[in-house]
Amino acid sequence: MSELGAAVARADVGELLRLVDGLCAARAWAECWELRDRCDAAVERGHQLWPVSNHIEYRLALEAPGEWAARVLVEGAGQFTPGPLPEVAASTHRWADLAPWVEAGPAAALTQAECVARGEDLTGSEIPGPVVVPTPRALESWEPRYAVATYHHDHGEFPTPPLPRLEPVELPAVVTRVADGPTCDALLGLVVRWTTQSNGRAETAAVEGTAEHAIAALGVPRARAAEVDAATALDWMAWAGASGGAHGRRRGLALGRFDAWWAAHALAGFPPGEIDGDELGEAVATLRWVLWDAHEPETGWTLRLAVEDPEHALAWAIAALDAA
Repeated sequence: MSELGAAVARADVGELLRLVDGLCAARAWAECWELRDRCDAAVERGHQLWPVSNHIEYRLALEAPGEWAARVLVEGAGQFTPGPLPEVAASTHRWADLAPWVEAGPAAALTQAECVARGEDLTGSEIPGPVVVPTPRALESWEPRYAVATYHHDHGEFPTPPLPRLEPVELPAVVTRVADGPTCDALLGLVVRWTTQSNGRAETAAVEGTAEHAIAALGVPRARAAEVDAATALDWMAWAGASGGAHGRRRGLALGRFDAWWAAHALAGFPPGEIDGDELGEAVATLRWVLWDAHEPETGWTLRLAVEDPEHALAWAIAALDAA
């Protein structure tokens, strides 16, 4: 029996993970792949070795050359890894390194979108599968350079975008709410993993008036705020949309970017449908974007954003929190 076969037969997860570390350090990718296949076969025989198989898929996406990384960019791979494998692979590879090897499908198309979200211009390149994320294959001039995840061999880092200095603001005592379910739903969609897969809670408001009216409608007694440009607001919305919160499964930046576009599209007053990048860029520049807090300690994952449409005297706000 080979060394790999003997290690799998002992079914010692700790031993196998140490073996994976050694194989990755030696850049022995073929042996990593063989060990992954052996662990998958052992799972079918009732051995609980799926953590090892998942970890190998993660390490291949993160560290291996494109030929090997591309092998795990398929549906069903990496279900319990620190982040979705398309994002993991895009964090250390350019699309050109992966494209010759990927199997066409949703995971490959999402990987391409992850490379775009990190700044690659892939305009005109063929989509290797269905259109999973219907955003342009290059960042628009009005978009931010998004806050991106950094992955390590055993964990990921998901920094928030920079938060400007917040100053106290006066909140109105009387507010008039309006019914705007589609826009509020688009805002809540940014944190759906926080509220459905974790312990998060979120509330939105749509009102007549200013951003301060929208914040007051959420029932906070006092607030601090800072006006930001549309790019900064998009960065925060995409960060929230990419995140799984404290305990949910991370979705990845490409999907977070789309969620941010969808929310901005609704806030700008466009009806549901195809999003035009030029039109959206012009529209979001006319809105007033405000980041705020309620003088509370920042713990866990938070998104507090207010948006004002001065032309139509309407405003919206979201307060979302997911504690660890």
